[in-house]
Amino acid sequence: MTIANIISAIGNNSSVYPLIVRDCGIEVPSKIVLTYNQNKKESDGVAYLAARERFLDEYATSAVWLGGIPLVGKIADYVIKKKGLNPDVNLKLFKEDNFQGIDYNIKKFKDLAPDAVNDLLNAKGSKKTYEKLLAGKFIASTTIPILFMGFILPKMIFASSAKKIEALRQKEKTQMNFLEKDKFFKSKQPAFTGNWITKAANFSAQDKMAVTDGGYAVGRIATARNKNETMDISFKMAGMMFLNFVAPKWIEKGLNKLTGVVLDPVMLADKKFVVKAKNNMLKLPVSDKAADLFEFIDNPSNKNTMFVKYAKKFKKLKTFDNGIRDPRAYVEVKDLGQFRNDIESFANSLSGLSRDAYKSLVKKARFSKTANILTNVGLSSFLLAYMLPKAQFAFRKLVTGSDLEPGLAPAEKIVDNKL
Repeated sequence: MTIANIISAIGNNSSVYPLIVRDCGIEVPSKIVLTYNQNKKESDGVAYLAARERFLDEYATSAVWLGGIPLVGKIADYVIKKKGLNPDVNLKLFKEDNFQGIDYNIKKFKDLAPDAVNDLLNAKGSKKTYEKLLAGKFIASTTIPILFMGFILPKMIFASSAKKIEALRQKEKTQMNFLEKDKFFKSKQPAFTGNWITKAANFSAQDKMAVTDGGYAVGRIATARNKNETMDISFKMAGMMFLNFVAPKWIEKGLNKLTGVVLDPVMLADKKFVVKAKNNMLKLPVSDKAADLFEFIDNPSNKNTMFVKYAKKFKKLKTFDNGIRDPRAYVEVKDLGQFRNDIESFANSLSGLSRDAYKSLVKKARFSKTANILTNVGLSSFLLAYMLPKAQFAFRKLVTGSDLEPGLAPAEKIVDNKL
């Protein structure tokens, strides 16, 4: 994989790659160190236990978070196929419009992609069953990780720490005349309802991770060992979800607007694409309107164009090996139209420039986009790995009056919070 591809992957805020870099490579190690140092201010023993719990918690969660969702999803896909249905059929197609839909695609592609059309016919004939299966897939691929990360894992970690906590507290009680142990409590699990099948069936891996994170947060709050730990975890999880799933996209938009560079580094590093853009040789849809977009992507003569090539690469379009558009997939017209406009804007920026001038502009654009991505990853990682824990520690100090982990703190450190 080239440098451009690596930068492109970690810069795609709709994929899991930025999360892997931030979560496993930067955020978790930093949090373990910060947790140890924060607790060490008051107790070496609690510091060790807190760091141990953070290590087990964070890396076990990451393993389930990044691997559990795709694995359960694949198992669900296998079950759906055994029922004679294809999970590639997008439920959005059941809402017909002028350019795509179940009936529209069946009629248009019956000779071009008969196998795919057969999948559409099966889904149409078993719509209710298919919806239930896709709903089951979503529930399984999110609920199972939520139950493990939010309820089972913390209980396992707490159990593994219980004897060590008791031994530590007895030691400190003998040495420092500490008081009683803290009391535990449990809260009820929330219920989730709503008609969400079509939307949920089209969630990306990152969307499912966000849902899983929400359930994970609920589980951690429900299994907290005392009221102060509930407050502490609530603050942390709210900040973590915002910084993982919202802030990076805001930062990306801001940096793109600041530099004026939107296209992916892979495209900017493609000399063939750049030369065609400079010489006005790129074939693009006439406009970003649905009619023009579908006319272009469904024209066999355009299957090898740069537009179709990169629309496929960045998951804006799905085709078979022969170039025929997959009628089971749904085309997000607005997204594809914006992609077309971004390419046109880049080509227009090169128009009329001398050879040296356009090469310089492309080089600067590639550097700017790479810098944008690395800045985004670095800034969001800094906020997650350093600023959020620091804010959490300050919040904890304000609420409990102690630097110690609320779930591990000795009884005399557990006071009624004032918030």
